Amino acid sequence: MQARTTLRARQLCLLLALAAGFAAKTARAQDATPAPSSTSTDRGQLMPPPPAAAPAASGPAVAQPVNNSVSPAVDPATDANDLAKQGNERPSSDGSIPSKPNEAFSEDWWGRTRPVFEIHGYFRTRGELFHNFALGRHGDVTDGQALWPQPLDNSYTTTAGQTRNVQLCGDSHTDACQDKTQSGANLRFRIAPELHISDNLRVMSQIDLLDNIVLGSTPDAYAIKPNEAGTTSSNGTGYASAGYNGYAPLGAFSTTQGTPTAGVNSWQNSVSVKRVWAEYLTPFGQIAFGRMPNQWGLGMLANAGDGIDSDYQSTNDRIRFATGYKPLDLYVAGMWDFVNTGPTSASPYDVNGGQPYNTCNLCNVNQWGVAAFRKTNPEAQKLALAHGNLVINGGVFTVYRSQYLDLKGGQTPITTQTDPTTTQNNNLEARRAWAIIPDAWLQVLYKKFRLEAEGVMIYGAAQLPSVSAQQATKIQQFGLTTQAEYLAIEDKLHINFGFGWASGDPWVDSLNPGQTGLQAEKNGTGPISTFHFHPDYRVDLIFFRHILTRVEGAYYFRPGVNYDFLKNANGQKFGGGAAIIWSRASEFVQTPGHKRDLGVELDLQLYFQAKDGALNDDPSKVGGFYTMLQYGVFFPLGGLNYLPVQQTSAATNGVTDISLSSAQTIRLFLGVAY
Repeated sequence: MQARTTLRARQLCLLLALAAGFAAKTARAQDATPAPSSTSTDRGQLMPPPPAAAPAASGPAVAQPVNNSVSPAVDPATDANDLAKQGNERPSSDGSIPSKPNEAFSEDWWGRTRPVFEIHGYFRTRGELFHNFALGRHGDVTDGQALWPQPLDNSYTTTAGQTRNVQLCGDSHTDACQDKTQSGANLRFRIAPELHISDNLRVMSQIDLLDNIVLGSTPDAYAIKPNEAGTTSSNGTGYASAGYNGYAPLGAFSTTQGTPTAGVNSWQNSVSVKRVWAEYLTPFGQIAFGRMPNQWGLGMLANAGDGIDSDYQSTNDRIRFATGYKPLDLYVAGMWDFVNTGPTSASPYDVNGGQPYNTCNLCNVNQWGVAAFRKTNPEAQKLALAHGNLVINGGVFTVYRSQYLDLKGGQTPITTQTDPTTTQNNNLEARRAWAIIPDAWLQVLYKKFRLEAEGVMIYGAAQLPSVSAQQATKIQQFGLTTQAEYLAIEDKLHINFGFGWASGDPWVDSLNPGQTGLQAEKNGTGPISTFHFHPDYRVDLIFFRHILTRVEGAYYFRPGVNYDFLKNANGQKFGGGAAIIWSRASEFVQTPGHKRDLGVELDLQLYFQAKDGALNDDPSKVGGFYTMLQYGVFFPLGGLNYLPVQQTSAATNGVTDISLSSAQTIRLFLGVAY
């Protein structure tokens, strides 16, 4: 009995000793296991930390025999070493995935890039009505008596007494048609793909589908084709009717819209690639090259035209390098632009490809530019304004442009490639043009107030065809624009004032360029001084936007106000606005009536933006569904009237009423920005 007790005591002591040894070994393994590092490493944050050792069981531990059929005892220290070794091993570089597909390896990501493809852009549809844009003036643009072409279905009498009747109306179908209204609708689907190859390399592009296609303009009832042997038809083009569609022989029988195809049923194709360029960020700065947008300041001279309601763009073939000092938000950029390369070896009949080249080096329009500016980081700017600090941005963008030879007027790079034995100077002429163009921009921000200004000068000379070869015509043009805006009532109220001025020519008879593309000078010796704003710099709805197509040779004052009746943090808003534009000529002799006052325009609008847009977090951008209804009325003044001698001539020819009348427009805009 005593022997049994002694044996049991010895077995119990042996079990206790084994348990104590196992616990000590476990404690040592825990001390040897490294803790997860708090610093960022290549692998540390991607691999999970080793699991903590399980607490010792309350019961006695039982030793496991080691043989071929039974698993060995668990060794936490060995497991920890195996995990560390596994974390230090790189995955295979043959493109295979890890054992767990959801594992990610940061070094492997940048070693084998995986491009990210983003798509931005917008879709829009616009309906517009133009009423009396001829302003009641008699005549047409061809005889210099009108600023806007008369509608084709309108009958009128010129000041010279000549009738332009369309006698197809009335019950008898012989009465003169009277219609001063033009209307239509158009659409555009813009895609701006961005291929992000890595965090410092990307390729950008811009593609327009059905670019400003007029709704209803490509029915199955009409088709055109090139004239035979390149002859020109009476409508001034190289195209003629392609015959009839037996199932839609007349416009009234149209059943569907066809895909726009240049030379068949439209002047343009359904897809238009506008821009493609690349940007590469190096440790020293950014390199950009390709066909890219050109934007500076307020957009008075260089305007990218990327707005959802834009129609015109500044696009340059350019190589650019930009660098800066971010702590002070100072930047410098240099650029080489390919403005006009003249004739090339490209042929429309070379279907096998090849590399075209420039065939006239002296015909190149060479341009180099440099920009130095300060642009505050948006987040830092927002913080500074919130603390009531003054923020000043601005800079200077200067361009030098030159051209030695040029094509003769009326020639194109294609027609120039003719037999040199039968053409004088290969259809070239001396141009010897040069210009230096400094453009300064300033932006002052303080709390809820913004003041911006842009001023530009174009100074140079050029040899014109109408001037003696020994005398170059000077170029002296000046432009200035300002914008002031104040926000109030939780940023719902926008009070703004705009001013713009474009220099004019005291020796030119018109604000618009003539048929030759240049204003006709009276004496042929004065400098070219009429400055033109970029056509996408919009200040109104009628006069500068459509009748003149841009601000040129004039100045204006534009007070306005917008108010958001509804404005939510998610981007949804509903509001309205009004603006008054008073326009005057810089040189009175350029106006039809030889008076400075051109007119006064009143513009009204209502707008709505839905909350479902991806860009709605930026209040300066349009995002998601956006619509607006606009109305404008323009009252012409003395500068657009007839001269007294013209009024007398009109009365002599039986035209008794040549008084001006107002123009009106209504616009409905529907769009989606993404």
